[in-house]
Amino acid sequence: MSNPQKILLSGVKPTGRPHIGNYFGALKQFVDLQDEYESFIMIADYHALTSTADATVLRQDILDVAIDYLAIGLDPEKVVIFQQSAVPEHTELAWIFNCLTTMPYLARAHAYKDALAKNKEVNVGVFTYPLLMAADILLYDADVVPVGLDQKQHVEIARDTAEKFNRAFGEIFKLPEALVFDQVKTVIGLDGQKMSKSYRNTIPLFADERELKQLVMSIVTDSKGEKEPKNPEECNVFALHRFFSAKDLSDLKRRYVNGEIGYRESKEILFNNMNEYLAPLREKRRGIATDPGRVVEILRHGSEKARARASAKMETVRRAVGVSLR
Repeated sequence: MSNPQKILLSGVKPTGRPHIGNYFGALKQFVDLQDEYESFIMIADYHALTSTADATVLRQDILDVAIDYLAIGLDPEKVVIFQQSAVPEHTELAWIFNCLTTMPYLARAHAYKDALAKNKEVNVGVFTYPLLMAADILLYDADVVPVGLDQKQHVEIARDTAEKFNRAFGEIFKLPEALVFDQVKTVIGLDGQKMSKSYRNTIPLFADERELKQLVMSIVTDSKGEKEPKNPEECNVFALHRFFSAKDLSDLKRRYVNGEIGYRESKEILFNNMNEYLAPLREKRRGIATDPGRVVEILRHGSEKARARASAKMETVRRAVGVSLR
């Protein structure tokens, strides 16, 4: 008898265009692991409501994320691609977790503390966001959750919540593990900070050739001349070469150190390599986007599969907490 596949759960908020940091930090891993795990990949549209208040924009963003998932190579025959809001058990379980979790505990969450440090007026959704994420994970008995190091706390909160529930009501939830890819380093943005939409320093994953070139040529560098030696470890352009210029990397490094290359030439090499890598994804996405009805049907089918599993889990939870009279 063969061992069942372990379960992987992850997702992306539909909040605008994905960038190459999203791709190398998460999306590519979803594709690489789809044969290894039973994967549930969601569009986290309820999470997006913490920062989105335009229904038209959100609807388009949800469809766009589904198209993005298919364009990067997620196979709906192997992966359950679904819409979070189509599975109401997520918010039902989050409410139960709200009733178990103290405010001082949630106040330690990084995202909430960061918002306070920036003097933002924090909505309740931002404050309780980690518990909805815990519900997302625990509903599916996820064994692993792929995250970057900066997101590892969310999995720790899910584990803490599962343990607290299990102590109160019995062994209902599996404790998930964070799947952190040590080989995936932070993708540097145009200004040298971590690539992030909030910093406005991103390179969109599906940018057309013209936009891609404009952005690559705008990467911030120091003022060293073409023939001056340069430290590749301190260069924002070279940081992106690591993802797109593997075949040229050792030669580029040598030329940097010996003062044999200027930043303009380095950017041109980066653009050519990046465009060669991204063009097939761009073209595939363009083709998928011509048939939005098929994309919606894939989402509907995936959401039905996800809900079947989530519904069974919630029935167990309801009996455990005492609200089910069966």
